[in-house]
Amino acid sequence: MDILNTVSLESNSQIKINFDGGDLSSDAGLLLFKEFLVKIGAVKLVNRMFKTNDTAWFRVHKDDTNLMQVIYQIISSYFEDDCADELTNEPVMTVILEKDALASQPTLSRFFNRMDGDTISQLNQITRELRKVIYSIKKPEFMLFDIDSTLLDVYENQEGEGFNYHYQAHGYHPLLCYDGLTGDLLKAQLRDGTMYCSKEADIFMKSLLDEFLCDFPDMPLFLRGDSGFASPDLYEVLEDKNCKYAIRLKENAKLRELAEEENQALYRATKFNQVDYAVEYGEFLYQAGSWNHPRRVVFKIEKPYGQMVHLYTFIVTHWKWNLIR
Repeated sequence: MDILNTVSLESNSQIKINFDGGDLSSDAGLLLFKEFLVKIGAVKLVNRMFKTNDTAWFRVHKDDTNLMQVIYQIISSYFEDDCADELTNEPVMTVILEKDALASQPTLSRFFNRMDGDTISQLNQITRELRKVIYSIKKPEFMLFDIDSTLLDVYENQEGEGFNYHYQAHGYHPLLCYDGLTGDLLKAQLRDGTMYCSKEADIFMKSLLDEFLCDFPDMPLFLRGDSGFASPDLYEVLEDKNCKYAIRLKENAKLRELAEEENQALYRATKFNQVDYAVEYGEFLYQAGSWNHPRRVVFKIEKPYGQMVHLYTFIVTHWKWNLIR
């Protein structure tokens, strides 16, 4: 019996069929992702700017390719370090990294262990340079920083993990800052799990604000955050950097009293109709005990349909826009 390796179709000679099987991969999309990284210069940046404080005189797997391997693995949803062992000879991975075999899990673990403060600075600088490239293509009219925090689960007793009362769970509690318009992650900082939302948020944002003021001096800056970031230290940094902010305040008796003194319209509007939905807005100057000066607070009082209760929302801001009633 003859073995048929390759045959050309008589109907179309440009199409050939073979039965070799060949190397199969479900990660062919990485080829397009690498093309994108090459187009914006990310691969060259990592190769030129990234280097751990490594005392070894020779390594088969270099720092820059190790970092790119980790990035490609995460993009492909291979989140566990052990995945590296299964991907050692993966055809697409080896082609895009231009290597005969990928770094193993122990190699990546040693690579992670070499990372330190210098490494973080290098990664931040690479991100900053890439941001310049992207904004040179399409620069936003303004930047809306969306500051937040979240819980990262941990396994067993990892260093720095702790019980977070807000999430009622153990883990890390990193700070995050997103582009509020696109959802792009601008910056992240790992923190102890026990730390409160606004702890060190002023330091976290100061470096990011300094970067934007230096690289994009004509770009208006805005920030929004929930009540976990109602911190006078953060307010002062934002005011010093001319970043307009809107941060929610937790409701308290004093704020409710000031809102009710400032605006009685809701009570008049619902005096003879306590069924329909009603809402009123207003503003006042307010100085909490930890603040060094009064700040503008905008409020909303609403009465839900069919209920007698009033709901309050308070936002501290130093935007100069007039309130539209």
